[in-house]
Amino acid sequence: MSTETVDLGAIPAAWTRRHLLSLESLSAEEITIILDAAVQFKEVARDSRNKVPALVGHTVANLFFENSTRTRTSFSLAARRLSADTVDFSGAGSSLSKGETFIDTAKNIEAMGVDIIVVRHRTPGTPHLLAQNIECSVVNAGDGPHEHPTQALLDILTIREHRGDLRGLTVALVGDIQHSRTARSNIWGLQKLGAHVVLCGPATLVSRQWEELGVEVCHDFDEVLPRCDVVNLLRIQFERQVTRPFPSVREYALLYAMNKERLAKAKDDILILAPGPINRGVEVTPEVADGPHSVILEQVTNGVAVRMAVLWLLAGVRDGR
Repeated sequence: MSTETVDLGAIPAAWTRRHLLSLESLSAEEITIILDAAVQFKEVARDSRNKVPALVGHTVANLFFENSTRTRTSFSLAARRLSADTVDFSGAGSSLSKGETFIDTAKNIEAMGVDIIVVRHRTPGTPHLLAQNIECSVVNAGDGPHEHPTQALLDILTIREHRGDLRGLTVALVGDIQHSRTARSNIWGLQKLGAHVVLCGPATLVSRQWEELGVEVCHDFDEVLPRCDVVNLLRIQFERQVTRPFPSVREYALLYAMNKERLAKAKDDILILAPGPINRGVEVTPEVADGPHSVILEQVTNGVAVRMAVLWLLAGVRDGR
C-alpha cells in the first residue's frame, strides 16, 4: 500500500499530548481526533503486506507485566505497520527479579533509544508514575482494574462505524464491571461522545456507587435489553476475584449470557461487542458470538488501527510535527 491513501501530514493542532494514560483525561475532541486518525490507518491495519513510513527511525517498547495476547500483539503489529522498530519486555526473568525497581528498569530501556513505551501492569496508576519519571511517551495498555484506553477507543470506533454517531445511543456494559479496566475507559469515552451508558450484572459486581459516574445501574439484563442499541459483554475476571461473586457459572449464564433467546428480545439492529477473551457459554453463546449481530472480530481489526493512530499522534508531538 502506498502512502497516498493515508494522510501523513501534520497532526491536528488540537492534539498536544505526549502520553495516552486514560480516557477520563481526554476531551471529546481529542477522542475524535484519535478515531479519525484510526480510520486513515484502517486499510493498512488489515493486511500484513501493508506498511507506511510514519515511524521510521522510532522504537516502540512493549513492557507487559501481566499476561496478554490480543493487546500485546496488536500494539506490536501497529508499530511495525508504521515502520517502527519494536522491543518486547516482560517482568518474568528480568532485572526486576534481581531487585531492580520498575522505574530503573524503564529508564534503562529508555536509554537504549526507545521513543514510546507501551505498559501493562496490575497496579493502577503505574503508567502515570512512569510518565512522570521518564522522557519517553507512555501508552497505558491496561493498569489493573483502572483503565484500558485503547480497548475503549477500538470499541467506540466499531460502534461509530456502524451507527455513525454515538449521541443518543444506549450502550450496555454487561458482566464483571467491578474488576474491568475496559468498563471504566468505555464509560468515560462513551459519555463524552453523547451515549447513555447502562451497567448491568450481579449486585456483587455492579454496585450502586457506579451511578456517581452518571451511568444507569441495572441488575436485570432482560429488563434493560430491549432499550439497548449496543451490548458490550465483559469477561468474568475470576483471576481478580477473592471470593466467588455468584453461586455458579451456570447461574450467571442463565441470568446474563447473551444467547439466541435474548437476541430475539433485542432491537433488530443491535450490535454485540466483547473485548475478549471470550468465554463461550458464560458471557455469550457461540451462535451469538459468531452470528450476524456480532462485531467482535471487527473490534480486533480496529484495535490495530486505533493503536497505529495513537502511536502516530504521540510520536508526532515528540517530533514537533
